[in-house]
Amino acid sequence: MKMKYPKPTVLEYHDIEIGAVYHFHKKIHKEQVMEFARLIGDFNPLHIDPEFGDNSLFKKNIVHGMLVGSLFSTLVGMYCPGEKCLYLSQSLHFKKPVFYNDTVMVRGTVRSKNDSMQLVTIKTEIVKDDIVSISGDAIVKVQ
Repeated sequence: MKMKYPKPTVLEYHDIEIGAVYHFHKKIHKEQVMEFARLIGDFNPLHIDPEFGDNSLFKKNIVHGMLVGSLFSTLVGMYCPGEKCLYLSQSLHFKKPVFYNDTVMVRGTVRSKNDSMQLVTIKTEIVKDDIVSISGDAIVKVQ
């Protein structure tokens, strides 16, 4: 039996406008953090050990920044441009931590387009409680 998955948006290059904003919300659960740790092998106690988290600068465990940053892949792969996306690069600037059970908004704003190469630069942000936790830029080719 073939598994069913959500279908990505299908935007053509000419459909994407500078200034357009795409976003979605995601709640990060402890189980996802533990699965991410197992998947990539990063068992830093700041992420997974409650006692260590309680005694840290943040007074609790924080979610791996790369787990949260990986949501930008969902943004470009599912929303803009979606199916026709070839992800070329992503910068990440970690500003504020994300904790277990936080709900974040993943937002992308189209900054610029390169018509000759059909490249789109997207300002990417993870926003929690109206504060940017992670920012950067994605560069994608629309195929």
